[in-house]
This record gives sequence, C-alpha cells and structure tokens, in this order.
Amino acid sequence: MPEALKDTVKDQPAATPVAPPADGKVGKPRSLWSDAWHDLRRNPLFVVSAVLILFLLTMAAFPQLFTSADPRYADLAKHYLQKPNWGHFFDEDWFGYDIQGRSIYARVVYGARASILVAVVVTGLVTVLGTLVGMLAGYFGGWIDTILSRVTDIFFAVPFLLGAMVVLTSFTERSIWVVILSLAFLGWTQIARVARGSVLTIKQADYVMAAKALGASTSRILLRHIMPNAIAPVIVVATIALGGYISAEATLSFLGIGLAEPAVSWGVDISSGQEQLRNAAFVLIIPSVMVSITVLAFIMLGDAVRNALDPKLR
Repeated sequence: MPEALKDTVKDQPAATPVAPPADGKVGKPRSLWSDAWHDLRRNPLFVVSAVLILFLLTMAAFPQLFTSADPRYADLAKHYLQKPNWGHFFDEDWFGYDIQGRSIYARVVYGARASILVAVVVTGLVTVLGTLVGMLAGYFGGWIDTILSRVTDIFFAVPFLLGAMVVLTSFTERSIWVVILSLAFLGWTQIARVARGSVLTIKQADYVMAAKALGASTSRILLRHIMPNAIAPVIVVATIALGGYISAEATLSFLGIGLAEPAVSWGVDISSGQEQLRNAAFVLIIPSVMVSITVLAFIMLGDAVRNALDPKLR
C-alpha cells in the first residue's frame, strides 16, 4: 500500500459500532397499512371523526342505552308548541315534541338506525360490485374492458338522485331494503372507475409479472397480489361516499320518495318538520343537524384515511 494511502487510512476515525435495540429485536419494515395506522393514530381529525362515528354506530345499534321512550308513541297533549327542555339531558322532552306529540329526542336516537343502516349497507354493496367490475375491466382489458367500461359510463351518465327517484317511484311500497337496492343500483360507478385505474397501474408491477411467470392462476393473482394493493383508493372513496348516502337517503325521504311513515329516520322527520318551520323550527332543525354532523364525520374520516394512504400527501 502506498505511504500516502496508509496515512489517509490512519487519519480516518474508526467506525462507531451500532448498538442493538434494547429489547434485542430488529425492527421489521412496515407495510403501507401499518404506516397508515401509525399516521392515523396521531391525526386529530381521524380521532375526532372516529369517536363521533363510534358514538353514532352505538346509538344506532343500541338505542335503548340512550332513551327508554318509544319513538312512535304519540301523546297529543304534548304537541309541538311545547318547546324543548334543554336542561333535561337525555330525557324524553329534551328536544321537545313534534306535532303528533312524539318525543323528538327518541326519534333522533332511533332514526340513526335507519339512516346509518342504509348508508353502511349501500356502501358495502357498491364497494363489492364496483371493485369487482373495475378489477375485471382493468386486469383483462380488451373487449371485457370495453364492455364493462361502456356499461359503467351508461350508469355514470344518469344523475344519481334523479335516477334514484325514477327507480323508487316504480315501487308501491318503499321499504328500507328497496331504498338500499335502489341506491346501490346506481352508486357503484365511481368505485368501479377508481378500481379500474388502480388495477391498470398495479398489473404492470414486477411482482405481478413474476407471479404470471411462475404460473400463478388468474384468481390467485387478482386476490393475493392485485386486490390488496389496489384496495387503498377504493377504501378512501367508499368512506367519503358513505356520508353522501346518508344525505341521499335524507333527501329522498324529504321529497316523499324514500322512507315513509311509520319508518323512523332523520329524513322522514325532516320531511314532516317542514310543515312546522314557522311555528316550531326546532322540529326541522334538530334532525337536520344530526344529518349534517354524521355526513361531516364520515367526510372527515375519509379525508384522514386518504392522507394516510396516499404517499404523495405524506
């Protein structure tokens, strides 16, 4: 070794040994989902929206925990001119009474069940259908992609609320399941487009090409390699859309096309409350505020999930 090089080597400080972790375990690389959960736990927007949604889901599943009053029991002696008693927290007269003498607080509590049930089931149906259509169109391409994309475009061209009104008016009895199927029939197109675009990008990845070269079946490639990596944007869109379905159900019920009496939902109460707007505005305002809070909570949750799952926003 030349003398100059020896001197250079001697002048360099010795490398500092890296101490092992205190617990003796070497950290494993985190996946996209673990990174997302790590960010979500530290996001106040996610914490607030998740707590609020958990409260609403509990109220929808177990309304007896919040009130013992019957939302359908009408006492004409307690009409809507009897104002809310804001000091009686969680009592029957907390929010006052409607024109038929029914407890508004009880109807708000029990109305969460119908509104949230419609939104959750519709979101589940459109997510499954839209993801299936988008994955098949994006993965196979060719004539399958052409047919599925044109069908998606046809449904996407129909205005959502207008199409739901047309479908629902064709039924003489509009139960909660009729409303759910009508909304799901028209609401899957956006998720299908998102899933197709995600699959088109992922199917060119090296691990998908390697799976094909190793002879993996189509179903295995779709379920084990493509879907887990393409589902993130679908979850974001579905979470945000869930709040929109609550608003859609309330809008249709307000127009007299969705749920109707004797069903208990926020949309039905908003529809009946418009008749007392000048004399007792609280009959309309209270269920409207509940719809707004619920929609806002799901939109906030969707924004937080999007920020956590999108690497560009980190």
